[in-house]
This record gives sequence, C-alpha cells and structure tokens, in this order.
Amino acid sequence: MGNESPGPAALIPVKPTTTFAQCPEQLDVLFVPGGVPGTFTMMEDPEVLAFLKAKGQTARYVTSVCTGSLILGAAGLLKGYKATSYWDTRDVLKELGAIPTRGRIVVDRNRITGGGVTAGIDFGLKLVALLKSRVYAEAVQLYLEYDPQPPFNAGSPEKAQPLARQFLKDMFAGMRANALATAKRAMQRLGT
Repeated sequence: MGNESPGPAALIPVKPTTTFAQCPEQLDVLFVPGGVPGTFTMMEDPEVLAFLKAKGQTARYVTSVCTGSLILGAAGLLKGYKATSYWDTRDVLKELGAIPTRGRIVVDRNRITGGGVTAGIDFGLKLVALLKSRVYAEAVQLYLEYDPQPPFNAGSPEKAQPLARQFLKDMFAGMRANALATAKRAMQRLGT
C-alpha cells in the first residue's frame, strides 16, 4: 500500500420526523445504526439509552448495523444474545453482556445485528424477508441489482492481507480502546 488513504466519509444527513416522546408505543423494528464517534456518545447518553431500553422491551425486532450493536449493548438489550458488530469492535460486545459472533448478519431470537457498513444491505434484505416474505426480499434484491462481485477478496479481517488490516487499525487508532472503555462505563451504569 502506498500513500493512498480512504477519503472522508460522505455524510448523509438523516433528519428525525418525531421525538422520543412522540414515538409510537409499539414498534415492529427498533433499529440502531452505527458510526464513530457518534456511537460512543450515544453509548453514554441517558435519554437515548432509556428510550432504547423501554422500546426494546416491546419491539418485535431489536436491530442494529455496524457499531450500533454497541449502543444496544449499552442499553442492556443484548445480554445473553449472540450479536455482531464492526470487525474491530466485535469483541467489545462481550463487555456488554452479549455473545460476540462473527457474521455479516446474526439473528438470535428477536435480535438482529449486522456487521460493518455493507453488511447493512444483507441485513436489510433479511429484515424484509422476516417482515414480508423471502420472495418479496428477493424482488427487492433484484430491483437493487444487488449482485456483489468485489474486485478483491479482502472484505473481512480473515480474508484481508495483514497489511490491509494494519492500515485500518492505524487509521482508526484508539477506536477499539475507546469502545472498550465506553462499554465498561456503560456496564457500571447498568450495575453489572
């Protein structure tokens, strides 16, 4: 690898259409996206955690993609459940009472977690299949023309060259340590 580095992440603003107080009582899907450093902030936000804990008690599906699973864990919603996260923070889930599990999508009862960014597409299709049907999800996949054929076989830490893994570890130096420290504080707040 030369001096190339990924450009800045494109930000896609998501504007809320309701407040926590206005949120419907019963949810089919409680979804928590990931992204750092926002994940670490949300893992310690009492209002967000209280909302997730309350809605997670009754939601049909409690779900996340990427580091969003760390937020679910900080709200106490993954204790005893198999879950996944972004590959470099997956093991932090253990600190939050979850059972870290390698996989693009991990389903354990009504908890559905997805790995890193592109796993979100697989996650979405799985959720559509659960909410509608497999045929409906396959139609969505076809509509999206989602037929991944990556140019490299480096889409997971197990497949990527050591130099590629190290490049990302260097680029995100401190992220895992920050995730671990934040998880430990979350568990102290939960009293476990």
